[in-house]
Amino acid sequence: MRLHAIVDDLETARMAADGGATVIQLRLKEATTDELVERGRPFRELCAETGLTFVVNDDVEAAIQLRADGVHLGRDDEGHERALAAGLLLGRSASSPVDAREAERNRASYIGAGPVWPTPSKTDADPSIGLDGLKAICRAVSIPVVAIGGIDPSNARLCIEAGAAGVAVIRAAGNAAELSAAL
Repeated sequence: MRLHAIVDDLETARMAADGGATVIQLRLKEATTDELVERGRPFRELCAETGLTFVVNDDVEAAIQLRADGVHLGRDDEGHERALAAGLLLGRSASSPVDAREAERNRASYIGAGPVWPTPSKTDADPSIGLDGLKAICRAVSIPVVAIGGIDPSNARLCIEAGAAGVAVIRAAGNAAELSAAL
């Protein structure tokens, strides 16, 4: 859970794996389930070879077909019951303690909390919660919290100090080695 590299290409996934990422999360927002399964196979193989946790973003059926370790669903995404029935780790997004507690009640394995800081990677992101918002989410639940949003090597450690179990990055995924050193 320490360093989630959210990626859409295999080269970045490899750099993240070599740099110390602990989770590879495949995020192909516009792909159909069939496309995600086809394009996801090399990511699954990479994770199997390196012992990393493999998570699929938003698509429970693709996660099941790829034999992923888990799936990450946003607050409004459906499929959490199917994911749990399939034995997948279940990540849920939260931008408040209320969201986080609801996800925990619904048996989420971990919370993706944020955005901590503004991020250009997700144009429809909620307003930034800052470190105080991250602390509040961490205190509200007993499951691991992974901070996301605007995180890079200069501020990743602050998220851990605020109580997060780890950080998730999109833009900084290729800098996994630098991020790992900062954590």
